[in-house]
Amino acid sequence: MNMIRSIIESHLSHRDEYIFGFANLTGFLPRKYSHYHYGISIGKKLDDTITDNLKKGPTLEYYFHYNQVNRELSEMSAMIHADLKRNNIPSFPVIPTISIGSEQYKRYLKTLSYDISHKLVATRAGLGWIGKTDLLISFKFGPRLRLTTILLEQNPGCQELPVEESKCGDCNLCVIKCPAQAANGLLWNTGIHRDLFFDARKCREKCGELAKKMLNVDERICGLCVSVCPKGKIRN
Repeated sequence: MNMIRSIIESHLSHRDEYIFGFANLTGFLPRKYSHYHYGISIGKKLDDTITDNLKKGPTLEYYFHYNQVNRELSEMSAMIHADLKRNNIPSFPVIPTISIGSEQYKRYLKTLSYDISHKLVATRAGLGWIGKTDLLISFKFGPRLRLTTILLEQNPGCQELPVEESKCGDCNLCVIKCPAQAANGLLWNTGIHRDLFFDARKCREKCGELAKKMLNVDERICGLCVSVCPKGKIRN
């Protein structure tokens, strides 16, 4: 078995709750990461019951679950990175969230985008596409998942074809339900910039309002588009 695949699978205690894939990222990363030509995308499924309960906005249960899954993925990324290092395989883990107040976070606030997009890596790994509200819509779990990324110098065994265009079709449920009215319904493809189909600032501002009003926390979280997506409710 491919050593990198074996290392990843050794950390997936409940295999049916995860997806992962390998991506060729040549030409897609900023110059400072240009020596990493490949990436591992790992997604962990969000709990269906908790996600189904997002009828009017975020709940405390969803807030805690969302953050717990992020922590689990961060810890897993660190452990996989350590195992790869022990096997002389250079890697760089990109955790699901960044620390508020950090320099990276300050840069993020200017554009509401990161140097490395987990969703980009996932689409290059063939795991899904970008939906109308800028979520990864995975083939297996729809948008009901969180993602982490590990960059690699060597080819881990890329086989799946990248996904380069939306498969949302005429469905507009997330567009209609978005309390921020941040999406205009245009379909994503690799040639369209996010800002042409989704207003990330509108989304962020409304998520902050909802989190303060419904949870009394200074966070940016909603989840309505995750909850209503029909792909997430279909189990293959």
